[in-house]
Amino acid sequence: VPTTAVVASVDKRIRKTIQTVFSTKRFRVYTNSDVIGVELGGSLKNVIAIACGVSDGLGFGTNTKAAILTRGLAEISRLGKAMGAKLETFSGISGLGDLVTTCISKQSRNRSVGELIGKGKNLKEICQHMQMVAEGVPTAKSAYALSLKYKIDMPIIREVYYLLYKNKSPRQTVNDLMARKSKEE
Repeated sequence: VPTTAVVASVDKRIRKTIQTVFSTKRFRVYTNSDVIGVELGGSLKNVIAIACGVSDGLGFGTNTKAAILTRGLAEISRLGKAMGAKLETFSGISGLGDLVTTCISKQSRNRSVGELIGKGKNLKEICQHMQMVAEGVPTAKSAYALSLKYKIDMPIIREVYYLLYKNKSPRQTVNDLMARKSKEE
């Protein structure tokens, strides 16, 4: 199955070497010098995937998921910019590409965790039955801390953190997100 990936390093020689070693007819490797952007995109998408899973668990549709994806990408981009990442990185493979895949795939561990939370399961129970790690669970805590440190408004990240670590109900989370003060995109 044709697919792509991105490798990031500040060292152009290392990027090119890795690209050459791993590229095949079915695996296209791109390079990027924006290590911070690639790292943030590749990790924070897991938190947004949990939010998408909650939406699935609550029975919401594609329109809701599209809203979570687009606003989640805006949150990730705002934090990235504050941390010195290049905004265009978030339109690439480790940004939008990873985000879409992780948020819509039925095989996504993070989306699945969110779906179970949306259906009323608690995090401890979910994690006890998982054989693999859903990286978005610990990442939600780190992402929330970064949003506070950099003073970046990240309402989806914040609400996922509250869901996972403060036992907030999924319905209340949705209500609070939707009741936020209106603003421009």
